[in-house]
Amino acid sequence: MFVFSSCQKEEGEVTANEVSAMTLAKISNLGFNTDNVQRVDGGYLVEGDIMLSDSDLNVSAKTQALRVGDAEQYRTTNLVSVGSSRTVRVAITTSLPSAYVSALDEAIRRYNAENLLIKFQRVSSNYEVLFSKAPAGSSYLASAGFPSGGNPYNSVKVNSDYLGSNPGTNYLATILAHELGHCIGFRHTDYMDRSYSCGGAYYNEGASTVGAIHIPGTPTSADPNSWMLACIGTGVNRPFNSNDKTALNYIY
Repeated sequence: MFVFSSCQKEEGEVTANEVSAMTLAKISNLGFNTDNVQRVDGGYLVEGDIMLSDSDLNVSAKTQALRVGDAEQYRTTNLVSVGSSRTVRVAITTSLPSAYVSALDEAIRRYNAENLLIKFQRVSSNYEVLFSKAPAGSSYLASAGFPSGGNPYNSVKVNSDYLGSNPGTNYLATILAHELGHCIGFRHTDYMDRSYSCGGAYYNEGASTVGAIHIPGTPTSADPNSWMLACIGTGVNRPFNSNDKTALNYIY
């Protein structure tokens, strides 16, 4: 989320930090929106905060979408295998300020307070998801990806250069909980029109190979306070609302 524009040239003229026409075509073929695609460490950032690796770009496209309205809760086809229960171990590097540890603990508390089959625990080693500092010059607040092989996406990058050393626990916890939401398979609540939270023109993110499947029991009208809205204003706190809780409990 919170993207800035990038530019492109013909394949033979592309510089190290630009995105080639061939790559944009692959991203489009997968069903992702190609506006503001950014080349970042480890691959490409699409739709504001979703990471795609080179290997992701080479899978065969198979779009899976089921929508009822324009602003529902959505999940991907890729979820975390939980069985009767599962605790996902998360860690945070010392490259992030100490205030970010408190914010991560608050994000974990929010999930665990829902008594889901999936739980989170902060650890110092043997982690499954690592929160670390985004590369210098990054133009996003945070980024993550979707699960694969029944496991959560393993990396969340946080732009502490932009957010600062102490941006406020609840605001930062909202951002970190949002990225954890992607890691366990949730898409943006305003997937069908991210202009709802980001402003500007109508913007449909696209279903992509990971799917965009409506979660039963969540509204088919706008949901202004969801933790999975694409964009958030500075300092805003979005704990799980009743629709978020319905979505979390339905999936996990």
